[in-house]
Amino acid sequence: MRFKKLMALAGVTAGLSMFAVTGANAAPDPNFHIYIAYGQSNMEGNATNFDKNVDGKEHPRVKMFATTSCSNLGRPTVGEMYPAVPPMFKCNAGLSPADWFGRHMADSLPNVTIGIIPVAQGGTSIRLFDPDDYKNYLNSAESWLKNGAKAYGDDGNAMGRIIEVAKKAQEKGVIKGIIFHQGETDGGMSNWEQIVKKTYEYMLKQLGLNAEETPFVAGEMVDGGSCAGFNSRVHNLSKYIVNFSYASSKGYGSKGDGLHFTVEGYRGMGLRYAQQMLKLINVAPVDPVPQEPFKGKAIEIPGKVEVEDFDKPGVGKNEDGTSNASYSDEDSENHGDSDYRKDTGVDLYKTADGVALGYTQTGEWLEYTVDVKADGEYNIDASVAAGNSTSAFKLYIDEKAITDEVSVPQTADNSWDTYKTISVKEKVALKAGKHVLKLEITANYVNIDWIQFSVPSEDPPNAIAKVRLDMAETESSFSVYSMQGKKLGTFTAKGMADAMNLVKTDANLRKQSQGVFFIRKDGASLMTKKVVVYE
Repeated sequence: MRFKKLMALAGVTAGLSMFAVTGANAAPDPNFHIYIAYGQSNMEGNATNFDKNVDGKEHPRVKMFATTSCSNLGRPTVGEMYPAVPPMFKCNAGLSPADWFGRHMADSLPNVTIGIIPVAQGGTSIRLFDPDDYKNYLNSAESWLKNGAKAYGDDGNAMGRIIEVAKKAQEKGVIKGIIFHQGETDGGMSNWEQIVKKTYEYMLKQLGLNAEETPFVAGEMVDGGSCAGFNSRVHNLSKYIVNFSYASSKGYGSKGDGLHFTVEGYRGMGLRYAQQMLKLINVAPVDPVPQEPFKGKAIEIPGKVEVEDFDKPGVGKNEDGTSNASYSDEDSENHGDSDYRKDTGVDLYKTADGVALGYTQTGEWLEYTVDVKADGEYNIDASVAAGNSTSAFKLYIDEKAITDEVSVPQTADNSWDTYKTISVKEKVALKAGKHVLKLEITANYVNIDWIQFSVPSEDPPNAIAKVRLDMAETESSFSVYSMQGKKLGTFTAKGMADAMNLVKTDANLRKQSQGVFFIRKDGASLMTKKVVVYE
């Protein structure tokens, strides 16, 4: 069963290698939409404190064409295509509105790949992008700005770098528009609008584009910041560029310097750039829709989470950059044999007792809306199977880890179909209310049937390390309890070892086919033993 998937993955890899060989001579892909992003520091990206797990996660259909050589980021070659992850502009810059612009565009155009050509220089005037004036401008500029511009060539020709890389990009796709954020430096420049128009028309001419098919979206300055008064000049560009719109910055203030957006601001501005661009290309923006419980009601804790009942996915991303997806599967094919939720592509397959998750790969995850009924500590157990010795997973509540990596022991018969119950975590503190539980696969090929949250019994399982087992061979009375502390029955046995064996082998005694049970010698509350039974 797993061999089939490994061969399928090998086939995908071979296909990608073949594409790399033949793609160089292929015609530009009409479904590869490329956008030029230029300006000064707010386009370059000033927020270096972005979240690598959120902002730095690669979107499979968003690419960038390197305009600077950044060996430290694994993209050393100018003009080559790489995954679009921040920082896209300078090697040590931060999160840019272009990052989330690309992602929102891709989410709104499901059959399209987005490419970004990023060129920006912090602190610069629009004059740096004027092909007839940039040399004069740099000759009188401060040394830090001259050195910064050299990232785009020894002569600092930023516009030249845009054209150079854009022509290479046109071999692969189609330039569909331009996004722009600049103006903080040019508050006293009377002909700013005219120079912006000049740079736009220069790009159109050099790249063989026409204005009717190449929208231009500019961004407002930080809301309430030092340059907020310049927004009227941004709006005024509509008199000079016909195919124009602007991204509002309302609600997105500065990080404290009066000039630059916060991480949340860059994410939000990326969405607003995309919304305006989509309007100009006559595509309705995708309004975010949150994920929701699969069966319409949050899963209660304490209780059992059936792994196949992950949330229904929502749509798009929110302004803060958070996704409304409820799962991530590394490939779109459902390798399982179950028809349950087959439309998702999540690998579910039939078991003797129902449906379980299988064929898992590192990095995949599922989310569940849960309702914790009361503040307190909970034990966590899981029904799992693994045919190798390296499988593992991890659990989160509201994106915060509640377990370490949980290694799943290899089954004795090396089978992914032999399930057993393992103790994942004892006494994890949870707050009452609605939360999102996340199951992340951290090492390949663990199968998971369910995850159970329970209130610890009066004598918790870890107390076994401290107890004295009854070594007497005389018959005594014992009681067996469920994980929830419910008494299931009373019986006699010759010592604790005999009692444990009876519970393991006699389903009538424990009244359940499998699970986690506790045995106590009557009259000796400290003599408690945990027994795990699986079939």
